[in-house]
Amino acid sequence: MRKAVFFDIDGTIWDRRQWIPDSTREAFRLMKQQGHYLFISSGRTRVFIPDESLMPLGFDGVLAGCGTYGEFQREMKFYHRIPLEEIQRVNGVLRELEAAYILEGRHLLYLDEEQFSETSAFSKEIKKLLGQSVVRVTGNEENLEVSKFCVNYLDDQDRQKELEKQIGDNFTMIYREGAFMEVVPKGFSKATGIQEICRLLEIAPEETYSFGDSTNDLDMLEYTAHSVAMGDGMQEAKDAAEYVTAPLAEDGIYQACKHYGLI
Repeated sequence: MRKAVFFDIDGTIWDRRQWIPDSTREAFRLMKQQGHYLFISSGRTRVFIPDESLMPLGFDGVLAGCGTYGEFQREMKFYHRIPLEEIQRVNGVLRELEAAYILEGRHLLYLDEEQFSETSAFSKEIKKLLGQSVVRVTGNEENLEVSKFCVNYLDDQDRQKELEKQIGDNFTMIYREGAFMEVVPKGFSKATGIQEICRLLEIAPEETYSFGDSTNDLDMLEYTAHSVAMGDGMQEAKDAAEYVTAPLAEDGIYQACKHYGLI
């Protein structure tokens, strides 16, 4: 029977250098040969998912922005945009807290580079990768098209608590490694995105599989019938998954696909 298999990108499909093991490519090829649906399921918004590197691997669709965007066969199926007045309010809060942040939309990323530490290559790397798809927040406050955002280097406990106090009613904060967090509108997650895609394509819940490595994968790992955490992933992901496979570089995806009979 045809399965639907959902894959995180960073730390799951590829490493920090965007290297993909040959065994992972082969697993995708064999799954497509079996007729299974393959989906990207990422915290990245759609503009930050490089089609030329990933779509030729055989993906049928994309869930992006932690479940705020979904597409199938290159056709958008759903998208949640944070209301302009709300993201303007949030932008003001982040500025008051002197946070380094990136507002993420379907077509653009918004950031003011001077907010980031001079020693940080984070914003420079994003601008290098996305070019004109990265614009300044300043000057674009009336045109912010945003579905989620990231906050970096807010390592002061008092400022974190203040941020939670001011926006926590409307947003879920996902704490990643270090002082980095993803912030997603309440009611949206990778799990809700999978649920919506399965509803649209009439895929039974028991035919779903997910692969992840981090805290923004927890909802997905807990929702799908079968779930895989990468062996070199975060402990929280391993605790949430049904099966812990080998590390990414040690044929982890291929091994898990064999374990479940997907290939």
